[in-house]
Amino acid sequence: MGDFRRRSVSVSEAAGGDPVVSVVPCREEEDEEDVEAVVLVREAGEVEASGVTENGDGGDGTRRSQPSRPVGSPRRIFSLSCCCGEEEDAERQTEEEEEAEKKPACPGLGLLYSLLASVFFSVAALLVKKIEGVHAVEISALRCLFQMLFVIPPMIYYKTGFLGPRGMRVYLFLRGVLGSSAMILLYYAVFQMPLADATVIMFSNPVFTALLAWVFLKERCTIWDVIFTVFTLTGVILIARPPFMFGKELSGIEGEYTNHIKGTVAAFSGAIGAACTMVILRKMGKNVHYCLSVWYYATLGLIECVVALFIMDEWTMPSCGWDRWTLISIGLLGIVGQIFLTKALQIEKAGPVALMRTMDVVLAFVLQFLFLNRKPTWWSVGGALCVISSTSGVALRKWYNSTRQKT
Repeated sequence: MGDFRRRSVSVSEAAGGDPVVSVVPCREEEDEEDVEAVVLVREAGEVEASGVTENGDGGDGTRRSQPSRPVGSPRRIFSLSCCCGEEEDAERQTEEEEEAEKKPACPGLGLLYSLLASVFFSVAALLVKKIEGVHAVEISALRCLFQMLFVIPPMIYYKTGFLGPRGMRVYLFLRGVLGSSAMILLYYAVFQMPLADATVIMFSNPVFTALLAWVFLKERCTIWDVIFTVFTLTGVILIARPPFMFGKELSGIEGEYTNHIKGTVAAFSGAIGAACTMVILRKMGKNVHYCLSVWYYATLGLIECVVALFIMDEWTMPSCGWDRWTLISIGLLGIVGQIFLTKALQIEKAGPVALMRTMDVVLAFVLQFLFLNRKPTWWSVGGALCVISSTSGVALRKWYNSTRQKT
């Protein structure tokens, strides 16, 4: 809105007896629809507001004679509806229409999208666990390739370019490297330890996001953030079960304990990398198109994976049949999961979506029991409860704060 709606037209007498139009502030009523343009006429007789110009002429260019006002005669005040009221009504109607467009036609549709995203991500992690003869880095490379091919058409459509804004390229580069590294570490952890344990540790990243945002973005850190962090670390310890705390006789360890520790370190490092990625995305805000963020993630991740595979000499050609179809399915499931997660965040608040994402942990335990014939240990269940409590607490606290600020 311009300043027009905050002004009124005042007509007064000049030294020569001609009316002079001046613009004065208009009092703002409690109901904006009742804002009126008040014409103050300091003379006897009727004056049409639309027929007065700045030089006292009428609309036809002729000067109108003004009758003199007897001394002490009352001033007549005319109130005309201001067109700014119509403009405010139109703007309010537009805002209501935009808010109505954001609300889903079906209540809870955003939560359903979030649940579907959890299902697709969990099934993709299960397929990573089931595939044999293919390194985790090679699986990550294939997923990055699928995402890169998928994001090119919308980038061309939106004309975002491939480099991004000059001032944001450093952040885009860091987002791509850290995000892809987190994905590689997660897949490696799934290979080295039980699926549910790796998922639980990786899912602890929201707690670390709050701490990193306090350090780098100067966001407020409360006692609740410290408590959630302690609960998360406790859950990770219960899942890792180091021998110096739990003894040498350990149950529920998949394979050698050395591999279990490697998987724990990889999953924990991946959680830190994912938290750093979230902080970078907050730093960039809406200054960067989301397609550019995915483009850097997929492109730098693919380069990182190819270089790592040649250094480790782990590049292998997947066998025909199950392995190749599994790799393709992993890439497609990752893309579909990202689509559903993006749609969920577009039509639902972040708090409920984050709470629904805790289903990743539950689904990991269920899929591990049904398809991998592994029963979770009480230590793993206890660690999962600690991590879920922490992440749910972070989500509920943010949800409460955002709701209180709006009210």
